Amino acid sequence: MSAMTRREFFRKTATDAALAGFLAAGATRAFASPLGLPIGSQTYPHRDRIVKGDFAGLLKDMKGIGIEVIELCNPAYKEFSSLADGKQTRKILDDNGIKCLSAHFTMPSLRQEQGKQIEWAQALGMTMMSTATLSARVTNGMTTLEEVKRAADEYNKIGAAAKKAGLQQILHNEGFENSRLEDGRLTYPVLLEYLDADLVKMQFQMSSMRTVGDPIMYFMNHPGRFISAHMQGVDTTQGMVTSRAGFPPVKPTPEEAAAAAEGRGRGGRGGGGGGGNALAVGEDTVDWPKVFTAAKTGGLKAYFVEQSWELTVKSVNFLKTLNTT
Repeated sequence: MSAMTRREFFRKTATDAALAGFLAAGATRAFASPLGLPIGSQTYPHRDRIVKGDFAGLLKDMKGIGIEVIELCNPAYKEFSSLADGKQTRKILDDNGIKCLSAHFTMPSLRQEQGKQIEWAQALGMTMMSTATLSARVTNGMTTLEEVKRAADEYNKIGAAAKKAGLQQILHNEGFENSRLEDGRLTYPVLLEYLDADLVKMQFQMSSMRTVGDPIMYFMNHPGRFISAHMQGVDTTQGMVTSRAGFPPVKPTPEEAAAAAEGRGRGGRGGGGGGGNALAVGEDTVDWPKVFTAAKTGGLKAYFVEQSWELTVKSVNFLKTLNTT
């Protein structure tokens, strides 16, 4: 090999340095994510693959697009019954390099066999246990203060048992939580007053912001209370809407039926109250940098995209660009 001249040496050194800088910058972009937290996904919209026995394949595909953590639903959801063996499910997770931080548990399973559910959560390495809704009584979108107090008292006790086992109970808002009291007040902020701030943390449904209000307001007014969130794109220009909680079901349009079949409905289960067509995170009108900045005050520890696969891919790609600290 011929000797390198001094000029060639410096030219190569400069080129190598530039390339290293480019690769470093690219690596930073590739692994950027809001608050430095791993990007997560709820698995409910993709439950069809679990039913078909392709849980491992789903995890592999999620890992391939940059998802590092997931949230499951407990085996009381019939679509997730194949995951009832905690040790076996944990092995599938480990084999694919994915962690399961939490799951949604049905209220009946928490009422009737919380100990068994805690054991399953521990086997999978979870740190949080959630439920989609307290499923308390709502009639035509309205509930009572007495019902709020009753539901909060019950869930506080569930939260105390979870804490004793080293797990944090959290509450999502898919139905009852999005209703109103008979005096017109939103149920959600009133419920926050009666839930023990230590025993029960919150999991904000982004698609519900047009029903219960601006997440930034909640995050800033309740520091450390909102440790989890479900991510959906929202068209905030459409204004506020009334929750359908407790109203007789409305026959869906063909488009809505197709979206529900693909898990593209509002909030993944149709209870988020967002309304309108499904949007990827970043293809909407939400100021996501401001939301995540406020979420840091809110105490956010995990967030999960909850959308169809097509929208999940788009949302994850957008979240990778948000290097919010």
